Amino acid sequence: MNERAGTVATDEDLVDIEALIAAYHERKPDPSVASQRVVFGTSGHRGSSLNSAFNDDHIAATTQAIVEYRASIGVDGPLFLGADTHALSAPAHTTALEVLVANNVHVLVDEFGDYVPTPALSHAILVYNNDPAHHDRADGIIITPSHNPPTDGGFKYNPPHGGPADRDATSWIADRANALIEAGLTDVKRAQPSAVDTYDFRGRYVDDLASIIDMDAVKASGIRIGADPLGGASVHYWQAIAERYDLNLTVVNPLVDPTWRFMTLDWDGKIRMDPSSPSAMASVLTHQSDYDILTGNDADADRHGIVTPDAGLMNPNHFLAVAIDYLYQHRPGWNPDAAIGKTLVSSSMIDRVAASLDRTLWEVPVGFKWFVPGLVDGSVGFGGEESAGASFLRMDGTVWTTDKDGILLCLLAAEIRAVTGKSPSQLYAGLTQRFGDPAYRRVDAPASPQQKAALKKLDGDAITATSLAGEEITAKLSHAPGNDAEIGGVKVVTENAWFAARPSGTEDVYKIYAESFRGQEHLEQVLAEAKSIVDAALEG
Repeated sequence: MNERAGTVATDEDLVDIEALIAAYHERKPDPSVASQRVVFGTSGHRGSSLNSAFNDDHIAATTQAIVEYRASIGVDGPLFLGADTHALSAPAHTTALEVLVANNVHVLVDEFGDYVPTPALSHAILVYNNDPAHHDRADGIIITPSHNPPTDGGFKYNPPHGGPADRDATSWIADRANALIEAGLTDVKRAQPSAVDTYDFRGRYVDDLASIIDMDAVKASGIRIGADPLGGASVHYWQAIAERYDLNLTVVNPLVDPTWRFMTLDWDGKIRMDPSSPSAMASVLTHQSDYDILTGNDADADRHGIVTPDAGLMNPNHFLAVAIDYLYQHRPGWNPDAAIGKTLVSSSMIDRVAASLDRTLWEVPVGFKWFVPGLVDGSVGFGGEESAGASFLRMDGTVWTTDKDGILLCLLAAEIRAVTGKSPSQLYAGLTQRFGDPAYRRVDAPASPQQKAALKKLDGDAITATSLAGEEITAKLSHAPGNDAEIGGVKVVTENAWFAARPSGTEDVYKIYAESFRGQEHLEQVLAEAKSIVDAALEG
């Protein structure tokens, strides 16, 4: 924990926006340097122009690759294009638009020149593709590095299902983009756009919220809601929601500044718009007693932070458990067999809630893309991950978004408070009385690139340990129970505890997630033994 974590950023912490934008246009990536190549992680290509990882060449080549990819799978409808408030998002938007127009792609940009949250783009794609009047298919590009620091840019492709592209698509796009860069961009088409068609992302998203949230109950309750966009793309959406539904809702901080000078520093001393981090949310937490529900979103509004007067900022795992327990008892229009989706590093409190609801638990690897098919066909009512990302079905059991929706989860917190008369944190306390009070933590352990590669391919059977922190090991997983997809690591389970180990995609460490229903001391024992177990398996 950095000694300045939770304190307001100073001038020395701020990025030079002019230098950042200049680097975007002037610097050229070296394809022989791994860190300067196009690489798609679980949420697209990310990097900074200052280290030549996110520049005009990257975006031009990646957009051309997306044009070719969408043509190869028969997508010939409109492409929705949106961007968040990061400084690099605007020039990347311009680059992408030039390439798309030159390739005769029908592009739809925001009608008011507004920022576009990730969930609004996903919603737009799905609304278009589910309209029987449309005989073509739409897809989209959202330009955002999510909660990453102000120095970063991000670029993500959402295919016609509306959610994050799968590995087959992103690998193809990245490989083609790198080949185009290596060839000097000779096959990249660019043109200055003249007239571009528009789409009202904000109006259509806000108007449709009544199909998924009980807005009448929220209004009737009169509860005081505070919404802090954290300088992100949801800023005008929250004001529109307040006006459209006549809610007692205040936009706590409507400022947008690409340096994010108003943010408090995250745990490592960096500016990071993470609404699940107590350090990043420190300034928001000063208002916790002013509202019945106080919320935060990251820069593209795909993540949520829930603050209550009685408990402050909720742990994301805790709110997911409360949301699931509430939704499956208040959505009679859902398929009675609709499963509960969770990533395998989310809390086992969700497992116990699912069992109490007599619902199938669908446990998948890390990454929201795994929930897409279930949300599309209604077989999964709710999909959530421990990093404060989730979405769920409309009242009638049909799909809303297939990407994470932080605005939606914040509004759900308001509905829960309005309908039950209790805060989500009070409801979580009730869950702990029924099922136990788990302790949960994530730590990093050093690992060489070779060890990380080995861990990614490690089979559960390679683990020879038979006990963990005094309990018999009941499962050693290298594939997710829900869909049998590779974890990219391992998960070890006992009756009252578990740990999962996965390699980091950006640092020479592997991440250990662990939880215990036997208290903090037992959790520390689980974490210590987890490292020994994984290290032994890697050495073997």
